[in-house]
Amino acid sequence: MKRTLIYLLAVAFAFSASAQELNVASFNIRNGKSLKPGQALPKKGDYAKYNGWDHRKQILCDMINLEAFDIFGSQEVRKGQLDDMLAMLPDYDYVGVGRDHGDNRGEFSPVFYRKDKFEKLDGGTFWLSPTPEKPSKGWDAKYNRICSWALLRHKESGKKVCFMNVHFDHRGVQARLEASKQIVAYVKKHCKGVKVVLSGDFNVTQNSESYKHLAGSKVLKDSYDLAKYRFEPTGTFNGFNARRYTNCRIDHLFVSKGTKVSRWGVLTYHYYLDKYAVAGTEAPAFVKGEKREVKCISDHYAIQAFIKL
Repeated sequence: MKRTLIYLLAVAFAFSASAQELNVASFNIRNGKSLKPGQALPKKGDYAKYNGWDHRKQILCDMINLEAFDIFGSQEVRKGQLDDMLAMLPDYDYVGVGRDHGDNRGEFSPVFYRKDKFEKLDGGTFWLSPTPEKPSKGWDAKYNRICSWALLRHKESGKKVCFMNVHFDHRGVQARLEASKQIVAYVKKHCKGVKVVLSGDFNVTQNSESYKHLAGSKVLKDSYDLAKYRFEPTGTFNGFNARRYTNCRIDHLFVSKGTKVSRWGVLTYHYYLDKYAVAGTEAPAFVKGEKREVKCISDHYAIQAFIKL
């Protein structure tokens, strides 16, 4: 009887581990920096339209904490933004470096992961170029572009997942296609037998050649296509305009071929701006009336998928 009970418990544990579902996401947060104390709002750029980092950072991190992504990739993250996010997201650690010189300079494409759920086994960054081992610009790209990755062990099940995060160039058509080829080749060579998730702002729609090279590969599939249920009120880029609608997706979550995906969604969170409550100024004691401007948390919406390990 005792042996039977132990056997049943072992089977139950194995079933639970095998059915483990991960909540993964991709989120371009829009690069920016905080105002200095007492600094007036700039007359140009994001702050002039009340889309500055100080306007958005708290609500952005509140949304992430609410959704409690297990792992997510983020794009356009500068060092100051990274520090703010780590301070406001205490459950997370990250992997990644800046794209300019492989240190703190330039934009990061970091992989964030829950410290309580995952152990980092390995991680790093390579450049999307013919010389991936060093800071470099590839083909017709305007900027250096990178892929940051983390090999993580899920503590409960012991299973491994390689989470990769990219931000493709916004100008270089060839650079995007070559980067797609580079990613597929990397997965084939380095990720055998390991579940893979590839997140990113790919700067291309689902109809582009570089997208089709990834989605049509033998190793990666778009989680959007695999999902049993979808929430898609609009596409993924909003340009800080809450009224903007598109049926195009330029942010994507690819997964290993054969991965089961239960749900996929565009997280169309908004907030209501008190234009007086900004960094460097003193908020009023009260706000007369409740009519406020509806704002987007970033110029992209986050996308989310639930996948089976």
